[in-house]
Amino acid sequence: MAVEIPSLIKPSTLRARGGLLGECLAEFLGTFVLICFGCGSVAMAVAALPGSGRAATPTTIFLAAGDWLLITWGWAMAVVFGVYVAGGVSGAHLNPAITLAMAVRRGFPWVKVVPYWCAQVVGAFTGAALVYLVYHQAIHAYDAAAPGPKVNGHTNATFSIFATFPAAYFHGGFWGPLIDQIVGTAFLVMLVVAVLDLRNQAVRANLAPLIIGFVVAAIGMSFGANAGYAINPARDFGPRLLTYAEGWGSLAFPGSLSGVFAHYWWIPIVGPLIGGVIGILVYDLFIGDVLVTRARQDKLPEPGRARPERPVDE
Repeated sequence: MAVEIPSLIKPSTLRARGGLLGECLAEFLGTFVLICFGCGSVAMAVAALPGSGRAATPTTIFLAAGDWLLITWGWAMAVVFGVYVAGGVSGAHLNPAITLAMAVRRGFPWVKVVPYWCAQVVGAFTGAALVYLVYHQAIHAYDAAAPGPKVNGHTNATFSIFATFPAAYFHGGFWGPLIDQIVGTAFLVMLVVAVLDLRNQAVRANLAPLIIGFVVAAIGMSFGANAGYAINPARDFGPRLLTYAEGWGSLAFPGSLSGVFAHYWWIPIVGPLIGGVIGILVYDLFIGDVLVTRARQDKLPEPGRARPERPVDE
């Protein structure tokens, strides 16, 4: 028997949260959960494990693939639980790139796009603030022990707990990281809409959030090292604002480290927004349109067949 759960807020006030306001609150909380567990996993790898004596030295990180797997699976689980938290109210976009793609091709109301974006960024900023509150001693200990270069006493390694930056082999160029973000987000959105498409082999029994988490893990393992696989403007921009407020300075805005990268902050915003639209268009061009055509036929062919089977005596 289901137990009736009384509301915390009186019904007259609660009614206002039944529409867009409630959806934005769900996006806020879902993105907050996403960042808490995602950035939290990076804080573990970068600062907490070395600083707590669980690594060879207080500054030993990323000496084996296991360090990267901790982060990729951490972000995967962060997505899973963020989607489970918000999915029943807002659809759990948790990502401006997904919101934009859904508006372009899935009938999501354009009037809700900017409110969703704002809720996602604020949720990401708040999640990053909580991670910093929990781990600031470990972060400061790492920064104190690590060699330079430093900005206001902070290292790029601890900045990476919160926001992203490109690998040194891009030599400060924009095109490589921008293409990386477009490709990674295109895969994210293409696979998300495939998982959710009831016309296709949609995931059943409320397992879609878990499969979407696997998608994020796969992208991190396959494309993550180039630029930190932000693949989400809110995931990067919200925590980047937090780091700027807490003293990382030019590492956050404009996103510069002398000799490595400069004015990078816009790439994890623009790249995912472009990539998300490309991803959903590619899915609809190659798969969605085929499913629409088959749905209009009297008898659908089995997967892998060019046309329906006919009886032998026809």
